[in-house]
Amino acid sequence: MSKPIRVMIADDHSMVREGIKQLLELEGDITVVAEASNGKECIEQLDEEQTDVLLLDINMPNMNGLQVLQCLRENNRKVKVLILTIHNEVEYLVRAVEIGVDGYVLKDSNSSVLKKAINTVYNGESFIEPELAPLLKMKLEEKSTAGKGVIDSLTKREIEVLKLLAEGLFNKEIAFTLAISEKTVKNHVSNIFKKINVSDRTQAAVFAIRNNLVDIL
Repeated sequence: MSKPIRVMIADDHSMVREGIKQLLELEGDITVVAEASNGKECIEQLDEEQTDVLLLDINMPNMNGLQVLQCLRENNRKVKVLILTIHNEVEYLVRAVEIGVDGYVLKDSNSSVLKKAINTVYNGESFIEPELAPLLKMKLEEKSTAGKGVIDSLTKREIEVLKLLAEGLFNKEIAFTLAISEKTVKNHVSNIFKKINVSDRTQAAVFAIRNNLVDIL
């Protein structure tokens, strides 16, 4: 038998955490290794526990779920993040996807949906609550249409740099790949950020993915 998936539950309601824990551990293929009642505690616990999948509520004190997600992504933490929330407004989902969430499930879903979501993100794929998926697609397409004009303002070389940046390459690696100087790459990156109105590489990568400049693996 393969080792169980190690899950952390971050939710400010202890009864919710206990209920989820009991549901998940029924069959032995998932084990809850830690719990947190607020965002700050969640990040501290992640430093101490080996966690595969983080179940993250949005409404929490001392950093909400989206702020925790942002912090984890900015620090390149490898843990898979599955937001488990009451919020079915698509705006929360869009923001979570833009930051880099792995999955998004509503609290009124069946336990089978939650378990499927945990297994899906653990195996490297994304999982979006089925009823929200069409709304997400529509919202991202709207934003993509708005971004088309911006893409037209980028030069061919800037698009090449943006694609490589979105694939996670550093400036030095981009310079080597395109046979240009690192200083030239820095200038291109600066121009790209201004043109597409972003302030960091993660946002630039999201822009590239949303506008189909790179594929989501």
